[in-house]
Amino acid sequence: GQLSDALLQLRDTVNPDRIVIETSGSAFPATLAMEVNRVSSERKGEFVLDGVVAVIDVENWEGYEDTSYTAKLQARYTDLIVFNKWELVSERRFDICLDRVGDLDVQTAWVKSDKGRVDRDVLLGIDGALLAKMADSTEAKDALRKAEHAHSHQSEVEVLSVSLAGDADADAVVVDSAVFSAFLQSSPKDEIYRIKGTVRFASDQIPADSSGEVTAAAAAAAAAAVSDAPPVQTYILNWAFGRWTLTPSPSETTTAARLTLILARYEAAKWKKKLEAGQLLRAASSPATASLQVDIIG
Repeated sequence: GQLSDALLQLRDTVNPDRIVIETSGSAFPATLAMEVNRVSSERKGEFVLDGVVAVIDVENWEGYEDTSYTAKLQARYTDLIVFNKWELVSERRFDICLDRVGDLDVQTAWVKSDKGRVDRDVLLGIDGALLAKMADSTEAKDALRKAEHAHSHQSEVEVLSVSLAGDADADAVVVDSAVFSAFLQSSPKDEIYRIKGTVRFASDQIPADSSGEVTAAAAAAAAAAVSDAPPVQTYILNWAFGRWTLTPSPSETTTAARLTLILARYEAAKWKKKLEAGQLLRAASSPATASLQVDIIG
């Protein structure tokens, strides 16, 4: 399938030593892991599954806490659980989070990150022992079939695809920085889980990230730059549970904004209306020359 084609393309182009596959928070990892094992068997060991790692955002875990059958399967087919952002909460809150994982009735190993970092030797070399042991068992095949059936009928998140582009004959359209900053600051963590994508701003109107430092400094530098500095700058946005970063992107794009919003269940329709009303994302000037497209995915 698509994963097989992607693995072969990576092998033939960059020939990496390791490949890390990140899935969305609701993904069932055994599906991808078994696909990697299938490709490995067909390609005589060209690809070897190292292991499956799950990350739990301790600070925001209540936003997506789940002890359903799917969650139990996800935990069972995970070789290592990493607790992230545990430093930002009380010891009691972390213990509660750990108890909820215990409620899944699994014996998966776990570690705490160090401010988002985990030693490479901990993450690599896991050897996928649990999944390899059960890959050919009747129990594993039944579990995989049930989980895939559940996900085909009920997703745990909803996804919006958003694009703001200028007309072909218009000048480069940029995003209204003040409106977009207000959107990032006010987005509720229990309704919007992630916002990813690219956004283009005027070089002297770049908003700060959630720390108030990184992109504010970049904006100041841009304003003081030489006269031949580019009038616009594209940034890569990564927003998660109320925190975000804006990283300068070297790539050129004619689209003012291209975003993916991952939302809680039943929230997509409401946020689609808000976006289409121009309350959250719009062009900085001459809005009539820009077109906004918002689609519910899946």
